Amino acid sequence: MNALRSVNYDGFMSLEWDPKWMEEIGEPDIIFPQFAEYLKSFGSPDKNKKPCLYNESGTGKYVWKKDVVIEKTFSQVLDEMVDRFPDQYCFKYTTLDYTRTYSEFRDDVDDVARALVSLGVKAGSHVAIWTTNIPQWYLTFWATVKIGAVLVTVNTAYKIHEIEYLLKQSDTHTLVMIDSFKDSDYADAIKRLCPELENTVPGKPLHCKKLPMLRNVITVGFKMQGCLEWNEAMLRAADIPVERIHRMAQEVDIHDVCNMQYTSGTTGFPKGVMLTHYNVVNNGKYIGDHMDLSTADRMMIQVPMFHCFGMVLSMTSSMTHGATMCPMPYFSPKSSLACINQEHITAFNGVPTMFIAMMQHADFEKTDFSHMRVGIMAGANCPADLMKLAATGRMNMKQIVSVYGQTEASPGCTMSSYYDDLTVRTETVGSAFANVECKVIDPETGLDVPDGVNGEFVARGYNIMKGYYKMPEATAAAIDEDGWLHSGDLACRDKDGNYRITGRLKDMIIRGGENIYPKEIEEFIYTNPKVKDVQVIGVPDKQYGEEIMACIILKDGEEMTEKEMKDFIVASLAKHKVPRYIDFVKEFPMNAAGKILKYKMREEAAEKLGLNN
Repeated sequence: MNALRSVNYDGFMSLEWDPKWMEEIGEPDIIFPQFAEYLKSFGSPDKNKKPCLYNESGTGKYVWKKDVVIEKTFSQVLDEMVDRFPDQYCFKYTTLDYTRTYSEFRDDVDDVARALVSLGVKAGSHVAIWTTNIPQWYLTFWATVKIGAVLVTVNTAYKIHEIEYLLKQSDTHTLVMIDSFKDSDYADAIKRLCPELENTVPGKPLHCKKLPMLRNVITVGFKMQGCLEWNEAMLRAADIPVERIHRMAQEVDIHDVCNMQYTSGTTGFPKGVMLTHYNVVNNGKYIGDHMDLSTADRMMIQVPMFHCFGMVLSMTSSMTHGATMCPMPYFSPKSSLACINQEHITAFNGVPTMFIAMMQHADFEKTDFSHMRVGIMAGANCPADLMKLAATGRMNMKQIVSVYGQTEASPGCTMSSYYDDLTVRTETVGSAFANVECKVIDPETGLDVPDGVNGEFVARGYNIMKGYYKMPEATAAAIDEDGWLHSGDLACRDKDGNYRITGRLKDMIIRGGENIYPKEIEEFIYTNPKVKDVQVIGVPDKQYGEEIMACIILKDGEEMTEKEMKDFIVASLAKHKVPRYIDFVKEFPMNAAGKILKYKMREEAAEKLGLNN
């Protein structure tokens, strides 16, 4: 009789002890002590214990098969990680005193959820978080979505006009906030918007004329009249039994909205993108799958959590794969390099400017990147040469990948994978996510265009938002009647199914009837050894309709004339692609997520050149 038999658990093949064998000869740990240990290595006969999968190197475990959509809420994902890896570190800050295992973190989440419920937060309530990447951001997120409420993320660069609009439009019930960040004074903004706080008893419902739905303000690390400080709010957890939180979590549906993120608002008013558990959990899972994340990985999170780059590509990808997260409260190249050294970081994500800042920092050469393996460069124009430098240079990010998408798609639509060749990973944004349809269409006719031809990128699938909050017309304009999300981005697909993003429909420059794609010119200018970064925009012109302007940041210590740059371009590009204007600048206007605001550049350029008259 065989001691081991093959079993199938949810499609996974594994081995277990044959119970008939054990009945016949007795428990193996009594008869064959050493052999018993060998048998135990194959797993327990407990049918409730599901086997784990291993990463490519066999050094770490993860739970769900790759490219498979799972039907889990966020709290169910956390429960699964606690069941499988209770003692695995979930969070480990290097600049703040917060280190927790998965089990400990879930306990903290339950306490925060109890405190929120005690303040009147319930399923469907909107809780806004206005902080940097501190522990309270993560705790508020996981507690809010566990009880069926919706987390509203707030840009850390917002000032009074923007926060008033967001809190009012989102119908926020509870706000969690720090006092300030950089040049934004959060406390002053809320005091001015809610003078009623002066006469509000902390812990009692707030009634604010300008923000009629706001009932609570929880401050983190400072005291403000009418508000509960975080630690004071947490004392209220004792008023709510944890069983109530568990019951609320069981009532949450995977298709319930869990998060609202506000678009940058480059045109019109910002729109609240409603994302569901199903949207975000599976988008993060796919990203983690194609980074080969597992319990062996330590993900440094330096991108802001109010943006999908932090919330989905970093946090959710890590949490669905049992990785350890090492967040930075805000980006600092010195602190990030120190974290890489201290924690033997294996993965991190960032926009190009973050990679450049780290590479140019004095501590870069003495940083140990030997454990580094993978990461994502995205969020802005990603020069292929910079990605290749991160992959093949001292940064040792040999499996670096790119992701393309937008907030309305949770956000990923296409991605290169850790196993793709370097060219695919650095010169394209990869292929379509599993279970997501992507294609390129003629923006005028709506018909599919052949491979290699530019058109508008559209997508549909599990990742597409539920809609814009209280904006049905804007939702209908973004998602057509067949369910396709229209990105407004120009793209082309190659014969292998990989996509290249060639610009924005609005960014496309039409000069004398010629369609000119800024990305093509940008990538060429970037090859000049004196150039650190470049953005190409269209500016008004009476004769041609639009003219080309290249805004260039030179490397430290370099000098260049306008003529020198034009001569460099005209030697290799068609005449109609040579910028009429060259502007050497120190920096580009960006939002807090690191996204370059081209519309702002166009406005400033037109003003500088006197083209608005």
